[in-house]
Amino acid sequence: MAAALDYPVLLFVISFAGFWGSALIGKLIGKWRGGDQGDGEDFAFILGGTLTLLGLIIGFTFSMAVGRYDQRKNFEEQEANAIGTEYVRADLLPGPDGDAVRGFLRSYLDQRIRYYRPLDAGQLRQIDAETARLQREMWAVVASYASAQPTCVAATVVSGMNDVLNSQGYTQAAWWNRIPLAAWALVVGIAVFCNFLIGYGAHGKRALYLLILPIALSLTLFLIADIDSPRGGVIHVSPQNLQAVVDSLRSP
Repeated sequence: MAAALDYPVLLFVISFAGFWGSALIGKLIGKWRGGDQGDGEDFAFILGGTLTLLGLIIGFTFSMAVGRYDQRKNFEEQEANAIGTEYVRADLLPGPDGDAVRGFLRSYLDQRIRYYRPLDAGQLRQIDAETARLQREMWAVVASYASAQPTCVAATVVSGMNDVLNSQGYTQAAWWNRIPLAAWALVVGIAVFCNFLIGYGAHGKRALYLLILPIALSLTLFLIADIDSPRGGVIHVSPQNLQAVVDSLRSP
């Protein structure tokens, strides 16, 4: 299940098959039991309560996914601001050190923008390694200058570089912050149970009518997984703020 969450289309296919199969099993059991167990008020009460619970849990899960997506967007903006600010503060460094830091920051920006693109595992490891190398190089330059000249100017530059490094860590943590598997298991389990109950109470109805709820639930889970997955699906956080910093550096 964990692997399917990074592929929302696969999750849609699997969930639809599981939900529809549950409804068909419920229909067969209802027919085998005599076809009149789903007409009572007790059954309607249980079905209504279960569907209400399912709706609430889906709403909370969707809210969790949207919150994590917004968090990734906010940290991308903060990272772009930190890099842009430190690029300006690099003017406070002596000529060679300032040029070195600005060069490292331009390369660092390219790596951070690449990080937001669709990548395989090998490319991601390469970008992480290059990002870590650039961070060490940049910190070495500003730390050497601050050690040689412990002034307020040096403290300002060091503080800005610290913000650059911290912002990357916050971004990484936001990308790792996903909806817990226990929450997914709860949603799927209750959805399967609801489809089973609907199939159990579907007397004399065509199997085609049992497709409605499985399709609706599968599309809902697809959307939630798409928003929650940083790389899978079609909804991604675009590095527009980072790209804006790059464009501003290239402008005359």
